[in-house]
Amino acid sequence: MLTCSIAAFSFSRLRWRGRNVVFALLLSGVMLPYAVTLIPTFVMWQELGALDTILPLTVPSWFAGAGGGVFNVFLLRQFFLTIPFELDEAAYIDGASPWRVYWTIVMPLSKPAIIVVTIFTFIGTWNDFLGPLLYLNSEENYTLSLGLASFQSIYITQWGYLMAASAAVIAPIIALFFFLQRYFIEGVTLTGIKN
Repeated sequence: MLTCSIAAFSFSRLRWRGRNVVFALLLSGVMLPYAVTLIPTFVMWQELGALDTILPLTVPSWFAGAGGGVFNVFLLRQFFLTIPFELDEAAYIDGASPWRVYWTIVMPLSKPAIIVVTIFTFIGTWNDFLGPLLYLNSEENYTLSLGLASFQSIYITQWGYLMAASAAVIAPIIALFFFLQRYFIEGVTLTGIKN
């Protein structure tokens, strides 16, 4: 959330040379299928000795590289563009730095978009199956998605346990959406509206 919002602030509110080119390159990352980078990424984590740890699952998300990070930057950028630039100018006249504008003006006004990105990130991470399947070997490190898959085998499936565990796994997502539904709808509808 933090790194995506900082990147989105830079792309939407700051003026610097090559900003549009870098943003276009960032968006091209959305068009690159995950399967293309799968093997090189696995080899990199293997060389770093990070297999069977949570590092390959957490570090890319921190740097907006996985879990829909590029989409989150795009979504926040679009929302930040709807905030009037006059607020920034008034803060700069009063002597505020870009960090101060980011933290005290843009972020409080972006609460609906931040909640939407938080929901998307939580659901994407919670439901991730392929990442843990690739990087985790020990059963004690398995995520809930891999735990659900363990109820199925080649010859038999324990349907009763699988359905009960699926209900338990999906309950937090339903609860999160139920409590944040108002912000979610507001954030999605406001993103992309200019003034």
